[in-house]
Amino acid sequence: MWTPGADRVAAADQTRFRARMEQSSGRRLDDYGALHQLSIERRDLFWGEVWDHCGVVARRRGTVVLAGADRMPGAPRGEEPPTRWFPEARLNFAENLLDGRGRRSDEAAIVFRGESGLRRLLTWGELRSGTAKVAAALRARGVSAGDRVASLLPNVPETIVAMLATASIGAIFSSSSPDFGTAAVLDRFGQIEPRVLFVGDGYWYDGKWFDTLARLDALVAGLPTVEMVVVVPYEQHEREPSRSVRHAQVLSLDELMASAVAGDAAARVLSFEALSFDHPLYVMYSSGTTGKPKCILHGAGGTLLQHLKEHRLHVDVKTGDRLFYFTTCGWMMWNWLASGLASGATLILYDGSPFHPTPSALFDLAAEERVTIFGTSAKFLDSAAKAALSPCHSHDLSALRTVLSTGSPLLPEGFDYVYREVKEDVHLASISGGTDILSCFVLGNPTAPVYRGEIQCAGLGMAVEVFDEGGRRVIGRPGELVCTRPFPSMPLGFWGDPDRRRYRAAYFERFPGVWHHGDWTMETERGGFVIYGRSDAVLNPGGVRIGTAEIYRQVERLDEVVESIAIGQEWDGDVRVVLFVKLRPGVVLDGELAARIKRAIRENTSPRHVPAKVLQVEDIPRTRSGKITELAVRDVVHGREVRNVGALANPEALEHFRGRPELAS
Repeated sequence: MWTPGADRVAAADQTRFRARMEQSSGRRLDDYGALHQLSIERRDLFWGEVWDHCGVVARRRGTVVLAGADRMPGAPRGEEPPTRWFPEARLNFAENLLDGRGRRSDEAAIVFRGESGLRRLLTWGELRSGTAKVAAALRARGVSAGDRVASLLPNVPETIVAMLATASIGAIFSSSSPDFGTAAVLDRFGQIEPRVLFVGDGYWYDGKWFDTLARLDALVAGLPTVEMVVVVPYEQHEREPSRSVRHAQVLSLDELMASAVAGDAAARVLSFEALSFDHPLYVMYSSGTTGKPKCILHGAGGTLLQHLKEHRLHVDVKTGDRLFYFTTCGWMMWNWLASGLASGATLILYDGSPFHPTPSALFDLAAEERVTIFGTSAKFLDSAAKAALSPCHSHDLSALRTVLSTGSPLLPEGFDYVYREVKEDVHLASISGGTDILSCFVLGNPTAPVYRGEIQCAGLGMAVEVFDEGGRRVIGRPGELVCTRPFPSMPLGFWGDPDRRRYRAAYFERFPGVWHHGDWTMETERGGFVIYGRSDAVLNPGGVRIGTAEIYRQVERLDEVVESIAIGQEWDGDVRVVLFVKLRPGVVLDGELAARIKRAIRENTSPRHVPAKVLQVEDIPRTRSGKITELAVRDVVHGREVRNVGALANPEALEHFRGRPELAS
């Protein structure tokens, strides 16, 4: 669908990096496949060159990988321990982001846009100064390396400042979105016992103001380890006086920063703790609905190096780029976006509904802020297509160079929409990875063609394969996405799992010694990837495994259908496919429409894909990162409890599936 021009390939950072790898390895690398193969075979050489090429700021680099170690945490016990990366290195994550690749103090580091029309700009000088003040204030209150700092903030610049200040002193940052319910927040933060809580006074969504402080007493009551609450205003307000809530002191952000200014002048100087490569940086949370969220601990060095590799070599982020991703602070894409500072990009933050005040709100932002890299979800692109938006005709997107999509599989029709209605000459990169690795397994290649419906390639340094049931590699047919060799951004482990038993069970039990990611995937003959959905949501009628995305692709092409969700219902000793559809306002599912839906599925897939039942629902439940939740719907249909309901953005939608009489026959 798109091939990069010769000038673009020549200017790509990946092209320069390939030449560097040729020189250091003495091997000719004619294409991406050759570069990828070398990155797997010579991982010590590869990750060392990524470090040097990307200019990691460190007191020391040292050895790339502990000699002789090439084992996953789940490998059978033997003579070799799991791989340890850069065991001698000393660095600081925040220092690398604030370095900014030489950006001037008066240049824009962050531009914030709210759905209410609010626009704020933070220069590099202001970002560094704000980080120094917050870090000094945290230090003065005894926060040190290893302590946890929790954030319940909207996607505003102060969230970035709080994260950088936390990282600069070696404390551990953990973020949730303020639209999470109180119980969901406590399920997450309660496990990690934070000392400090940053909380917003509220946020806007779809034209409505939501007051976060109304829940403050309940939040603090459920977090007995919190000693200080820092209140961050969404808009610029008068300074609130300090007070106390239960056992915690409550300060406004202004008061916190003023306390740093009033202290020792030396304490206000931006300083960074030199820490090990695997020093804890973030606690992330699983978004599934099968139990209490897992607290996934990620290290500073692995996160930094992996994000630098992805930004520079796969997305081609350049100094001065204007990088946007539509995300909340409870989704890993916020962490991924924040790391763009390390490549000298200006971050474009947006908070609110992507369709308020008009369906073109994000495209308005892209045009007005001259966004060069535009990141969003497959669902947003599908919704834009359904709304008949044609930004290539209505907006000036001349600055736009790359469109990124994640969150769920981007269907072939999504590729069609981008190239037909958004921009013809643009690198469209569907990317996929997850919170588990805080990065991507498969993603884009700015120097290679884009093929309809395919993710372009496996990430450099990532030994990604597709396994069949017996653990054998398969190409050209679906199987389980796995990674056969270690990589730097693997989790350090789970919080509260000292013997790492839960960690090994989560990723390494299915194929011992191999990372099993849980995506039902196909590798194509040309090295691309097609993801059909989560493996645990795969349908299995008559013993034939079917990815749900294969059904959604056909159903959602119909104008009447807004979106759909399919599950396998246990029935008569087998499994039957049940499809639920959300239709356009005013449209009712009748026999004729149900027949057309089934016909579209049968003609374009197989008889096995055709649902036994097609039922209409008013809404479909989604996680807060925008993914539909087949497992939660399946549990409701079978009368089982849905655990971790707090992971859902709209848990009330589950009631549309409960006790449906149509499913009793």
